Amino acid sequence: MKIIGITGPTGAGKTTALKALTSLGACIIDADAVYHRLLEESAPLREALIDRFGDIYDQSGKIDRKKLGNVVFTDPAALSELNVITHRFVGEAIDHLLTGAGESGCPAAAIDAIALVESGLGERCDAVVGVIAPAEVRIRRIMAREGISEEYARKRVSAQKGEDFFRANCDYVLENTEDDTPETFGERALVLFTEILDH
Repeated sequence: MKIIGITGPTGAGKTTALKALTSLGACIIDADAVYHRLLEESAPLREALIDRFGDIYDQSGKIDRKKLGNVVFTDPAALSELNVITHRFVGEAIDHLLTGAGESGCPAAAIDAIALVESGLGERCDAVVGVIAPAEVRIRRIMAREGISEEYARKRVSAQKGEDFFRANCDYVLENTEDDTPETFGERALVLFTEILDH
């Protein structure tokens, strides 16, 4: 089973790229979904986060993402500590999911993770693909998708790695330009993934 890592900043078009991989029979592992499931279900992770960041859970026991976001998006040291805590738990859960995908006969598995490289998840992959797009395009997309203010969208975008990081650390780069439609970008992704899986 080939393992492909998909990374890149928010709003760059990873969802469209992943649809192309799904059409080729790949099992998709969404690291963000794994993380959110662990936030709700993992008592050890919850304890580790409360120890470091204080009360970041709301009355219903769910994490207040905006409260946590306001802490970590403006404080690089806090963001780094959050990542150290969460990467360990997420990595263990993903290893378990990869084993299951292999046993179920998937021809390929894709790990979708913004912090694929920094978390060490990229080392589990046969190929790492970075999906990038201009910052202004990403800001518009995440504002529309999540109904957030421009100020919050800009904070999110500026807290993430720039294009140069993905160009330097990925085996392949898929660039989603202002002129691309989801269809044209999806077609380019399909060509690239077919090539990677055929090697």
